[in-house]
Amino acid sequence: MSAALAIDMADAEPIVHKVTRVLRQAIVTMRIKPGEMVSEQEIATKLGVSRQPVREAFIRLGEAGLLRVLPQRGTLVVKISRAAVEDARFIREAVECAVAREAARKTGPRARTVLQDNLFRQKRAAREKDPEAFFTLDEEFHRLLAEIAGRPSAWRVIEDVKPQMDRVRYLDMTDAMPMRALIDQHGAITSAVLSGDALAAEGAMRHHLTEILRSLPRVAEQHADLFE
Repeated sequence: MSAALAIDMADAEPIVHKVTRVLRQAIVTMRIKPGEMVSEQEIATKLGVSRQPVREAFIRLGEAGLLRVLPQRGTLVVKISRAAVEDARFIREAVECAVAREAARKTGPRARTVLQDNLFRQKRAAREKDPEAFFTLDEEFHRLLAEIAGRPSAWRVIEDVKPQMDRVRYLDMTDAMPMRALIDQHGAITSAVLSGDALAAEGAMRHHLTEILRSLPRVAEQHADLFE
């Protein structure tokens, strides 16, 4: 495993949460690829931590469908499952369309500030052709909508079901054109939310979350070695 990994030891977040977050990000952004074997000891050494938080992170990532323990062989990064991607998208649509409706009903000055700032930074990441930064901002955009709606727990539920979907989304973001298309979709959601139009917000979110259904066959064909 050659991926560069690091954690910030300065904040008070529990070590196991930091390790889990860093490993998940590395897997989603293909710095650790599907089909690759990972070692507790090697990752602990790279991160400068003991093996215990790495072991716990492996368990969590296994529950998320990203890692699988192979007896007598080690731990494998699971390849992408199209069925799991489609299931995650179905759940996201159900939850996030409701979030978009609620956000439109509860919008206000803070919503305008945080959403427009996020869109500005998305555009900068797209100009710089930085898919990893864009992916982080995409996540932030959806989390902000849940906060505006007063449903932060909805985003935590989504985070638990979408890691397989995230890898496809990231692969699709490696071209600048999909980033521009996603910014346009985020802009449509933002406009509907800020205008207080709950039905339009729901419709814009639904259109946005069906994007992966259009891109999944192409991504699976172009990266067949990364899929089950």
